[in-house]
Amino acid sequence: MNIVKDTAVTLRYKVADATGKILEESREPMVYLHGGYGNTFPKIEEALEGKATGYQTTLQLEPQDAFGVRDESLVQTIPKTQFPPGVKVGGQLQGQGEDGHTHVFTVMKIKGDTVMLDGNHPMAGKALRFSLTVTDVRAASEEEIAHGHVHGEHGHHH
Repeated sequence: MNIVKDTAVTLRYKVADATGKILEESREPMVYLHGGYGNTFPKIEEALEGKATGYQTTLQLEPQDAFGVRDESLVQTIPKTQFPPGVKVGGQLQGQGEDGHTHVFTVMKIKGDTVMLDGNHPMAGKALRFSLTVTDVRAASEEEIAHGHVHGEHGHHH
C-alpha cells in the first residue's frame, strides 16, 4: 500500500543537526495519520506521499519547516519568588507568553533571585536532518480519520 491521504504511516526516525550530530532517535516507531492532519511536519508528508513500506529518505528541514525560528519574546526573566520551592534548571512548566498563547517554558538559568525561562522548542532555530524509514502503511479506520490521529499501539490512546 502506498502512502496517501487517510493512511496510517509507521516510521523509524533519527534527527540530526547540520553537523550530523544525532539529537533524537526513535526508540519506538512513530505512527501518524497522513493527509494534512498536523501529525507531522508538512515537508515530511510531502516527501513520503506515494511511497511504500521500506522507503528510506533523509530530509534537510530549515527551522521554519521544522520547530520554527527562535522567538526571543518567549525568553523571560521572572522573580524566583513566583516559583514553588525546588525550581531547578531544566525543569518545565506551562505558562502564557507575551503573545497570550500557552507555551511550555524550560528553566534555563537561575541567578540570584531571578529565573530565566525559554518558551521556544529546544530545537527551534535549528536546521535539522531527518532520516526516515517507513516500516508500515495501512488504511486508517473511520474513527481515526474522524479523530484526526492514529489509535492503538504507538498511536493515540483515549
